[in-house]
Amino acid sequence: MGLRDKAWFPIIYMFAITIFFSTIIIAFGSLTRQRVEDNERIAFERAVLQSLPLELPPRAGPAQIHAIYTERIKPADQSSAGALRFVEEGILRAYALAVDGPGFWAPIKGVIGIAPDRRTITGISFYEQNETPGLGGEIVTSQFRNQFVGKIIAETGPPLEILPAAASLDDNAVHAITGATQTSTRLGKFMNAQLMVWRDRMSEMR
Repeated sequence: MGLRDKAWFPIIYMFAITIFFSTIIIAFGSLTRQRVEDNERIAFERAVLQSLPLELPPRAGPAQIHAIYTERIKPADQSSAGALRFVEEGILRAYALAVDGPGFWAPIKGVIGIAPDRRTITGISFYEQNETPGLGGEIVTSQFRNQFVGKIIAETGPPLEILPAAASLDDNAVHAITGATQTSTRLGKFMNAQLMVWRDRMSEMR
């Protein structure tokens, strides 16, 4: 009777196969982990820079993005209430507030740029989202993001509003994406919740 005919052989065989392929997967994950982390870092740094009143070089690559970020973006401190600081020649040019929360399908992560007056939006950018292409995924387009530039954070109530496409707009409102009500609603909810915390903390410092 050969080994293959033993009752325990299928169990040992499957155990060995599982260990073999698990080892390959773990090794592959270890090799790619650093690259994944680097890509995530660059995506965040690019989003920060895109939200600020800063002209990026056309087709700036990862190394260039990282160099600009390192040179001009300073860490959050007590005076910024958790927001990063865009500083040029020793002068504060803007804040960059990271926001994140649940979208319709998956988490959405972005950055809101805010002028030194603590009220005027300089821009908004997203570095992670998996909303429906052509619908909720349109939040990453310049058509949607450009609406926020120059908008004013309200001193009371919701800081910003995302309203239906036909609605008239105030200084703190933008239009939602047509056909993407859930994404627009959820984005507005978590964005405002985090902006309100930041607004209140900054008000306490005045």
